Amino acid sequence: MRVALDTNVLAYAEGIGSEDKRDSTLKVLEALDASSMVLPAQVLGELFRVLTGKAGRTALEARAAVLSWADGYPVAESTWSAFGAAFDLCADHGLSVWDALILSVAAEQQCRVLLSEDLQHGFTSRGVTVVNPYVASMHPLLEEILAV
Repeated sequence: MRVALDTNVLAYAEGIGSEDKRDSTLKVLEALDASSMVLPAQVLGELFRVLTGKAGRTALEARAAVLSWADGYPVAESTWSAFGAAFDLCADHGLSVWDALILSVAAEQQCRVLLSEDLQHGFTSRGVTVVNPYVASMHPLLEEILAV
């Protein structure tokens, strides 16, 4: 099963936020095969911003972290067709354009799951289901991922 990751998942893995969320994130990431994971390029840009802003890392430190993620997992570019689909999600469902773009890129990459804390848990678009890995009631797709 192909899985896309949202910015907050990477930020927690980087140690931003609570230890519980970091540990939970690392558990999920360890259960996934790196070749099944997708990082939308938008996510890496947002991660750089979070690392240099909220986390107070230098640009050099943030760049090293972002490049490390890009070295470990496939990065998916934002295409014009993904933007078009994102605009539809904004107009039809009220999503922010950047969240919608991440979801649309995940769909273009034939992901079944987008791990995200920011979008509506269980929302499905173009075959991609948003799964919040931090909610108490685990989504069946996440159970399937963790069972592997």
